[in-house]
Amino acid sequence: QVQLAESGGVLAQAGGSLRLSCAASGRMFSTGTVAWYRQAPGAQRELVASMTSGGSITYEDSVKGRFTISRDHAKNTVYLQMNSLKPEDTAVYSCYLRLGAYGYWGQGIQVTVSS
Repeated sequence: QVQLAESGGVLAQAGGSLRLSCAASGRMFSTGTVAWYRQAPGAQRELVASMTSGGSITYEDSVKGRFTISRDHAKNTVYLQMNSLKPEDTAVYSCYLRLGAYGYWGQGIQVTVSS
């Protein structure tokens, strides 16, 4: 069973930066696609960024140029560096790992950006 645990800064002012981390248990981390999702109050969950095991990356349009996803295979960890934060980035951020036909979610972490 794979478990994911998010951690990182949860409060920032507009224009500031935060980094989220997601540590995964298990040995298959490096073979899967990792992603960060977020869900703001009253909104649907949306994909923020994803990275395949081969390193292909996609970003949601509103975070391009501001957010960076990366992964450390040795530490079984995926990161989300968030710069130039905006109040509209306020949401619960969750990491996701897909291994073949199976998907695993972290518990989510609240990120709040004040204006």
